[in-house]
Amino acid sequence: MNISGKNAVITGGGRGLGKAVALALANEGVNIGITGRNEENLKMTVDEIQKLGVNATYAVFSVDNEIHVKAGIESIAEHLGGIDILINNAGVGDFGSIAEMSSEVWEQVIKTNLFGVYYTAKAVYPFLKEKGEGDVINVASTAGLKGGPNMSAYAASKAAVVSLSQSMMAEWRKENIRVVTLTPSTIASDMSINGGLTDGNPETVLQPEDFAEWVRDILKMNRRAMIANGSIFSTNP
Repeated sequence: MNISGKNAVITGGGRGLGKAVALALANEGVNIGITGRNEENLKMTVDEIQKLGVNATYAVFSVDNEIHVKAGIESIAEHLGGIDILINNAGVGDFGSIAEMSSEVWEQVIKTNLFGVYYTAKAVYPFLKEKGEGDVINVASTAGLKGGPNMSAYAASKAAVVSLSQSMMAEWRKENIRVVTLTPSTIASDMSINGGLTDGNPETVLQPEDFAEWVRDILKMNRRAMIANGSIFSTNP
């Protein structure tokens, strides 16, 4: 399906996975609105996107603040002329043992990774409903399918995203809004490399561009079909 001319919002779009997705979609002719907390990163990414010949804008906010999320999404929708696609990508990855990680950090991971998906999807929903169709891709993690040591907050947040996304699909599917839950394994992003989860070797480890191609291809499926959920792994980790 041709997705040229559609408008996409990508949270955490200033770098890493979000930026890779933004560029992949822009290459398909999709207009892009990116969000994040670092305005300088957002500005540089928007400049890069605009060179591909599409409309692009950004909004600065943290996804854990519902008021700021709503205002930022409305600003992007006004600039682009509506929203067709949401990529709920923003998240944090703080790791540590259950006994040693502070309650404040644990709660913030949940607030960002779970509430951020909820706040953003809720803010975007009216624009999708108005158009009579749309796509929401919620990025969880294989950690949300099976927890491991020193990742209790991250794994719990991503497991909750999986369940939230399934409920979202059940509610919005009848309105021609496709909701997809993605559970990627380790990808060579800043978060995974800085967190010591991978060395980022491009010969053996998934790269952001691999993830972006996957998202692009899901969105290009004929609207009679949808990927309810899916995982992606490195071939030879």
